[in-house]
Amino acid sequence: MYLKAALFLVIGIVSAGLILAESLQLKTALLLVLTIWSFCRAYYFAFYVIERYIDPNFKFAGIFSALSYMLQKPHRPTSTEAKAN
Repeated sequence: MYLKAALFLVIGIVSAGLILAESLQLKTALLLVLTIWSFCRAYYFAFYVIERYIDPNFKFAGIFSALSYMLQKPHRPTSTEAKAN
């Protein structure tokens, strides 16, 4: 798992470096930083916020699982879940 994380980091660093080498402008760098930050926040929301605060009983298998969950009708706690809270 650590190797996988390291490889993702290497891919991200190399990709960002190639984008900046192609267009060495402050605007490009700022847009790249904002893009990375916003995708990180979306990932955090999809897998941490939903699972911890919105529906702790649902375990996501991946990004498609999170997307299909979010596209469904709003989930309401069952009577046993409501009593537990």
